[in-house]
Amino acid sequence: MIRPARTLLRPARTLLLPALALLLLAAAPAPAHATGYRYWSFWERTGDRWTYATEGPGTARPADGTVQGFRFAVSADSADASRPRGAASFGAICARTPARSGTKRVALVIDFGTRSDAPSGETPPALRWACAQVPPTATTAEALATVAQPLRYDTNALLCAIAGYPRTGCGEQVSTAKKPTVKDTGPSVGVYAGAAAVAALAGAALWQARRRRHGS
Repeated sequence: MIRPARTLLRPARTLLLPALALLLLAAAPAPAHATGYRYWSFWERTGDRWTYATEGPGTARPADGTVQGFRFAVSADSADASRPRGAASFGAICARTPARSGTKRVALVIDFGTRSDAPSGETPPALRWACAQVPPTATTAEALATVAQPLRYDTNALLCAIAGYPRTGCGEQVSTAKKPTVKDTGPSVGVYAGAAAVAALAGAALWQARRRRHGS
């Protein structure tokens, strides 16, 4: 008696479905995570480009007409740090602050970052521009203190908050999801092995079904 084709293919289906499920699990990219720090980074602007400052705001002494910026964000290091946003020019920021003898003007861009960078329960204020008019020997920290109080520092003089943001915390470590790269999402050895296993199971199941059919 010849068995119906549906009955003959049932063993193949029984073997293939679990194998295909395992293959799909192996192919799905696992979420990658990176360790970063939530902090205020300090930047200097030359022309239309931001560069990460080589010294802290407590020792930097900008010249008259300088544009400097601060950005609150989560980043792993200086190469990964987020730059202040928006077009910034000294002429635009300090247009309403006329030059005065015995002082210098420093244009400051204060970027409080995005909601994704904000500590739990806090909302970042809007980006702020300010023109600080200070003595010629003033540091960037002193210029910042004239336009964005209150400032908060830790015991190591690390700038923790500008204009009271954030309320708590200072450079704390944060685990963040890393965007998958081509390397992260490409097929792994396990995927190829899984595909080979599925093919082998399919061949074995079909051979078994044919053997039963011819033997009946």
